[in-house]
Amino acid sequence: SLQHYFIQSNLSPGMHTNYQPLKPATNKLLKKRWDGAAHNLHRKKVTTARCVVDNTTPPSYVHLQNKLKKVQLEEERHAVIDRDNRHLLEKMSAIMRTRGRVDNWNDYEPKSLNKSKRTRELIRVTLENQKILARIQAKQPQYSAKKWEDDWSETKKYMKSIRKYSEDWYQMMQKERTTAGRTRRGTKPAAAALASPSPAPEAAAESDDESVKATTPDNAEAASPPSKSPEQKE
Repeated sequence: SLQHYFIQSNLSPGMHTNYQPLKPATNKLLKKRWDGAAHNLHRKKVTTARCVVDNTTPPSYVHLQNKLKKVQLEEERHAVIDRDNRHLLEKMSAIMRTRGRVDNWNDYEPKSLNKSKRTRELIRVTLENQKILARIQAKQPQYSAKKWEDDWSETKKYMKSIRKYSEDWYQMMQKERTTAGRTRRGTKPAAAALASPSPAPEAAAESDDESVKATTPDNAEAASPPSKSPEQKE
């Protein structure tokens, strides 16, 4: 009966009127009952369905996990190694206890089939090198260093007789120029130094050339200031 259905479905008697079916139906109560039965059948099929593909873990076999043949081969290999090591140790201990069966304490002289020939060849090459060295040492040089020195001394005499300035003229000019520059920097006021622009490189070079010309031996008297007499100094 309907009352028994509502009690099993935990629904109120007028609750079926709010049900909206997907397809049009003349009786909402029967449509809700039929849809509920179809849904329950579907859920039962889904719950009891069996998978088509077997995705479970494959069974593990003991003979694949524990490779007894490999273990047996390893044990046999270790047994062979232990036996060889034991035999080697016995041989070494026997050699240490006794002098051994091999006589390796004898001193054998090295033997060579062509030793005498190589010795003669070495002596011949040494004698030829000594002869070549003696010829080189006995050979007189073609160029004479003493003659070069004499020529250079004569050339220096000619240069000294025709030159206009002394040998240390350039060093003296450098020294005087340095002293004059220091004196100029010491006497020049700081404000004037900041206000006056720096001379161009060409002008500075020309001034340096003029200063050098002014201090040559020909113009030394004109360049040097006149000496004051004792009366003028006072």
